[in-house]
Amino acid sequence: MAGATPQLIKELREKSGAGMLDCKNALNECDGNIDNAMKFLRESGLAKAAKKAGNVAAEGLVNILVNSDFTKATMTEINSQTDFVAKNDNFVGLVQDITAHVQSQNITETSELLKTNINGTNFEEYLNGKIAIIGENIVARKMITVSSDNGIVNGYVHLGKVGVILAATCAPEAKEKAIDMLKKVAMHAASMKPTVISYKDLSVDFIESENKAIIADIEKENEELYRLKKPLKNIPEYVSRVQLTDAAIETAKAAMKAELLAEGKPEKIIDNILVGKIARWIEDNTQLDKANALLSQNYVMDDKMTVEEAIKAVDASIEIVEYVRFELGDGIEKKEEDFAAEVAAQMAK
Repeated sequence: MAGATPQLIKELREKSGAGMLDCKNALNECDGNIDNAMKFLRESGLAKAAKKAGNVAAEGLVNILVNSDFTKATMTEINSQTDFVAKNDNFVGLVQDITAHVQSQNITETSELLKTNINGTNFEEYLNGKIAIIGENIVARKMITVSSDNGIVNGYVHLGKVGVILAATCAPEAKEKAIDMLKKVAMHAASMKPTVISYKDLSVDFIESENKAIIADIEKENEELYRLKKPLKNIPEYVSRVQLTDAAIETAKAAMKAELLAEGKPEKIIDNILVGKIARWIEDNTQLDKANALLSQNYVMDDKMTVEEAIKAVDASIEIVEYVRFELGDGIEKKEEDFAAEVAAQMAK
């Protein structure tokens, strides 16, 4: 116990974030000198950091930094191995520092980030030092900065797990309203997971593939509904507004009109009836848009409107031009661990 006292251990833990035993050992090695103990922790940890780098980092935080005039927003995904560490103040501070660094240096990818300097230190060395102190592998996995010279940018992060950035153009007098609306639409996108801004952004191949899949799903569902003697769902011919040409709409309208006449409906009221039927037909035949296109989705804060209608209700000049969504750990293959077996293995040592 050459240099470690309860008070010094407490002080070193607060400064470094390292574990109690590591702090005790560092202080003993450094005869109770806090500054030397901090250096010892960093240097001894760098060797451990290399080993930790092989561990899967699938937890962590998504973070967004928006500048003061809402013309630039940076989003990062920084991964840790466990959710416990993701809630640690040292890790949270690290994520915020990295996000600010990414924004200030206009960094776009991890390989570029590793070559930069942060706080006077090479980033890779800086990160290894943090890995040593925090005790888990940490990966700066994804980053993006969205800027707008003639509009505004805003974003939203849900519980550090999902982040959305939106950029929009608008009239100068609509800027404040647009900032608020973009935040709300970002909240919507975090929940509803659109993949594109508009149905016009959906690829032809994707539409054709999903058209077959959606129809097959509804037909299968109708089999069960028929068995239960419940009303069947309409089977659409199309799934996206992209497919609804003027000719397709006119063909559908003509078929509906012929059906109404066959039912004996007076011709003078048919046009009024057709308005509602065509609206329902379009609804049935644009299901892919509702699932994937942000502007076509029912707005979560008022599902009587689409997102597009909700935006125009705030100000007609607001137009979303860029959309980015990060979901924590998306695409990472997580290692399945048998906790009981791990404990048994440790006990057997």
